Amino acid sequence: DVQLQASGGGLVETGGSLRLSCAASGFIFDDYAIGWFRLAPGKEREGVSCISSLDRIEEADFAKGRFTISRDNAENTAYLQMNDLKPEDTAVYYCASDMRCIGRGNGMGHWGKGTQVTVSS
Repeated sequence: DVQLQASGGGLVETGGSLRLSCAASGFIFDDYAIGWFRLAPGKEREGVSCISSLDRIEEADFAKGRFTISRDNAENTAYLQMNDLKPEDTAVYYCASDMRCIGRGNGMGHWGKGTQVTVSS
């Protein structure tokens, strides 16, 4: 069965960086798009970024210039490098998979447990 596990979250100060990892199993990783979405208290779920099986990238406007998505097919792992973090980036971040990118990571068919990112002001 499909399993996706996000990790790498934590508490950082404004302007800091974090690198999230998404370990995947149970499907042919190379053939699938991997996305990230986030959920903050009191806010709607929102897509962050997505990378297709052909390495095409889609990003939310707030992620452009600060977040970088990548994938390592040999390790069945995807990453989200987040720089210049802001308090409004505070959320639980989830990785997701599907045959194609959907909603910049929001609305894809499978996702797992998320990882908490907290940015202090």
